[in-house]
Amino acid sequence: MVVINAMLDLGHKILIQNTVFKTTSGALQMGLTALVNACILLPFIVFFVPAGRMADKYPKHRVIQATIAASIPVALAIWMTYHQGMFFLAFALTLVLATQSAFYSPAKYGIIREMYGEEHLTAANAAVQAVTIVAILLGSVAFSVLFEAWIGTATQASHILTAISPAGIILVAGAVLQTFLATRLPATSNPGATQTPPLAQVLRGIRARPALWGSMAGLALFWAVNQVLFAAFGAHLKEAAGVTSTVVAQGLLAIGGAGIVAGSALTARVCRRRLELGLVALGALGMAVCMGVLPWLTVVPLLGAVLILYGACAGLFIVPLNSLIQLRAPAPELGIVLAAANFLQNAAMLGFLVLTIGAAALHMPPKPMLLVLAVILAVMAAASLAALRFETARLFLRALLGLFYRVRCEGIEHLPATGPVLVAANHVSWIDWAVLLAVLPRPVRFVIYSAYAEHPLLRPILRAFGVIPVDSRRAAGAIRSMRMTLLGGGAVAIFPEGGIARTPELAPFQRGLELACRGTQTAIVPVALMGLWGSLWSRCRPWRWQWRRTITVRLGAPLPATATAQHVREAVAALRVED
Repeated sequence: MVVINAMLDLGHKILIQNTVFKTTSGALQMGLTALVNACILLPFIVFFVPAGRMADKYPKHRVIQATIAASIPVALAIWMTYHQGMFFLAFALTLVLATQSAFYSPAKYGIIREMYGEEHLTAANAAVQAVTIVAILLGSVAFSVLFEAWIGTATQASHILTAISPAGIILVAGAVLQTFLATRLPATSNPGATQTPPLAQVLRGIRARPALWGSMAGLALFWAVNQVLFAAFGAHLKEAAGVTSTVVAQGLLAIGGAGIVAGSALTARVCRRRLELGLVALGALGMAVCMGVLPWLTVVPLLGAVLILYGACAGLFIVPLNSLIQLRAPAPELGIVLAAANFLQNAAMLGFLVLTIGAAALHMPPKPMLLVLAVILAVMAAASLAALRFETARLFLRALLGLFYRVRCEGIEHLPATGPVLVAANHVSWIDWAVLLAVLPRPVRFVIYSAYAEHPLLRPILRAFGVIPVDSRRAAGAIRSMRMTLLGGGAVAIFPEGGIARTPELAPFQRGLELACRGTQTAIVPVALMGLWGSLWSRCRPWRWQWRRTITVRLGAPLPATATAQHVREAVAALRVED
């Protein structure tokens, strides 16, 4: 059903865009292409509150069935405009078809959480994203092939529509088929929301949740950039590569969808245990690089390769953000939150398309427009890396350590998800911090020796991660920084032995952790690191090389903030000997 709906929405849009491609060029082509995309977006902005309200008030499977059924009369009207060669009316019906989608979309994404639960949410989102992109890939190519096969010698817009009128019958058949499939949806419950909050109130509520707001803003900017890419790419292809075939033009854009499928599948695999937001920053960085290369390419196969890579990075970016929105939105408000996400995305896309139309009116070539998009994506990548630095570092370190070691983490449920936490671990090697950062699922400030924190090459990176430098001269300052972090509800990691172990035995724990936790509500989590003694990174000499040695990180039950350094040491020692 998702495939058919995506192909139905896309099919009419592709046929109109291909007609524009054949009958116009240059700035007019970019302007009209942007305008048809704007018609797709406008209903998502205008109807976002009632669409979200409907998805929250009524069972989502009923909303889907009703909105899908509405596509039948719309498809019939589109077919009639094709048959009569009424180009401008067919163009306007894009707006009506998009209205149907605007009411369908919040229920479609909202039902995923109800059907699959939070445990399988990322995999389900990846599947929906992949299926949708496959539909776009197949639909773009299929409708473009039919378009080229049926237009014959027609050169005017009205004659072209008459020639391709059999495509309208395909759209009607698709609408009927998806309506039948919608009747097979399982029944779902619904929270029964009773009031539709005003737009300003909804957006204020989302702004109060940084994770929701950041995810929505990232998705909105992503889709806005891609709307300009879709509008400018055809003109760039004509100008730089001399391509005039709609099959090649639409096929190149659609082939990027294969990359999104691959990126979505990779995301589902990486996130099978937990949501990895580090993929978002990596995806944004990859998209920025690809967009920077794209305007300089004139060879069709190279354009296709870069678009596939761009699509793969897009999959890494959008799937975790969609999952995060569904996870963080309160269940009774899920429909209105998803509709608000649609609103922000489509408002951003419409704004960018208006700018595109303006640039086309000023006869701006497509190449500079693509370079501007590359700059925007580079800024987005930098912001993503800054906001998700811990998540990105965790993902990178997990992959790097996984090349050489088998890292096991036991007792991670003992680490509180929120609130002040002091992680106290034994210090076995030079890479203990990397192992902890790779397995701990929340941002943690490490207490490290000041000589490393002040190193000219390391200082900017370590400062970005909020490390707390310590030595005999600045112990009081380090304890103050630890207390401020804990009182603010943050997490701190410390190696209370005060240095890397020179023997396999635990050294005495220093009392700095007692001073840092005194008078707070901190949970002290003892951690035992095992498997690194005797490795290259330890002070054991001679060290012994062992490929893929097992490193175990074992977390114990939290101790109260009143625990002494000796009590914490005993808890870590007990974890080291447990089977």
